[in-house]
Amino acid sequence: MNALLLIIFRAMIFLSVALLAVGIYKPEWLRFGQKQRARLTILAVAIGILMIGFIGEAAIQYAGRNDAEAVSRGKTLSEAVYAVDNSTLRCEPGTKPGNAGASNDEKTSAGIHYMVKTPVNYNSSIAHPLLMVYAPGGKNRYESEEYMYLTQEATAAGFIMAYADHRKMTTETIEELAEIPGLIEKKWCIDKKRIFLTGHSDGGTTAMGIAFINGTKHIPAAIAPSAVGIRGEDLKEYHCPNPIPVMVMHSSHDTLFPGYGKETIQWWATCNDCDTASPVKDADGCVTYRGCKNNVTTRYCEGTGTHPEWPGKNKAIIDFLGVVKMSVEIF
Repeated sequence: MNALLLIIFRAMIFLSVALLAVGIYKPEWLRFGQKQRARLTILAVAIGILMIGFIGEAAIQYAGRNDAEAVSRGKTLSEAVYAVDNSTLRCEPGTKPGNAGASNDEKTSAGIHYMVKTPVNYNSSIAHPLLMVYAPGGKNRYESEEYMYLTQEATAAGFIMAYADHRKMTTETIEELAEIPGLIEKKWCIDKKRIFLTGHSDGGTTAMGIAFINGTKHIPAAIAPSAVGIRGEDLKEYHCPNPIPVMVMHSSHDTLFPGYGKETIQWWATCNDCDTASPVKDADGCVTYRGCKNNVTTRYCEGTGTHPEWPGKNKAIIDFLGVVKMSVEIF
């Protein structure tokens, strides 16, 4: 859309220059019916079109720069603040060879590519929480990072980030994608009890599926899926996992998976043994279920965007995951 508007505004500039030339040198060329327009009228119109063209072009280019800066900020690695004490989980020096910064071309045995992003000042002897992001349909790891723009905020909060390429949804694919956190833990210093999963659409379905499928449900400590393609009816086929913090995000205007978010949070609230009758509305518009077993947080956040729109609740996601209790055992 912006590209089309830019073409239109540049065409207006070109037209105004031509009109100025005609107004100055050949005003008699411009007639409306049998009436010739005055030179000053032609020049005034030309100047008006020229100003509109220049202002419009500048506005489009400014918006483009802002969009580019926003994307860049979303991908920027931040410096974490390490609060280290006697209870801090650690890794033995020299046992985790993963590099600080961006490692963009990691790969599973099934050929799934993923990338890992650490804080700028990554300390390989301190265990970090891992936020694993699964991609929406058709997006690779780079596109997923731009789409969700979580990296800067999450690395500032001390998380190691990971983004995986999308794969067509099957139970086998979900199990293959579930292997990635374990592969990351072999190379980077990760707190295995603080592995968190998120994603949108197919990515949200993957994050949620890993949390209840036998063989993978032990992996996440909490999940924050968005726009999942799982219905409450589908979930009846599965046994509840142990209580786990859950933050489900879904839009009331999602026409691809209408109402799925409310159905899935009801299932999770039941599995977490919450009081499902009276969830409490929070200041940010989300609702939280009370009385859940082991005090696990169970939240539902409903937006108003279309299905393809990431809800943008990045701070809420990071705050939600950040309070999950830290492990105090030593590797």
